[in-house]
Amino acid sequence: MRVLFVCTGNIDRSRTAQEMFNGIHGIEAKSAGTSYDAPVQLSKKLIQWADKIFCMESKHEKIVLKFDPESREKIEVLNIPDIYTRGEPELKRLLEKKVQTLIQVE
Repeated sequence: MRVLFVCTGNIDRSRTAQEMFNGIHGIEAKSAGTSYDAPVQLSKKLIQWADKIFCMESKHEKIVLKFDPESREKIEVLNIPDIYTRGEPELKRLLEKKVQTLIQVE
């Protein structure tokens, strides 16, 4: 399963999620940011690559849908606010709790 994690800056939340889930249970994970200065910027190509898209906030979902309105069915909003730093234990705990219940492990 190909999973894309999306946040604003692609520094803390989405990058942490990518590092946590990439390679686990057959998951190929990537991350992207919606900001123009994100290290990896969200693109239609990345959206179409993904089987599942996890947006940290609803504002990210809206941007994904602007790129590709057809992607609605594969988007999940995690509702994780931009208050965490990369690799922070509480962020990891939230990601584990929310993502693992939404990913069907093969």
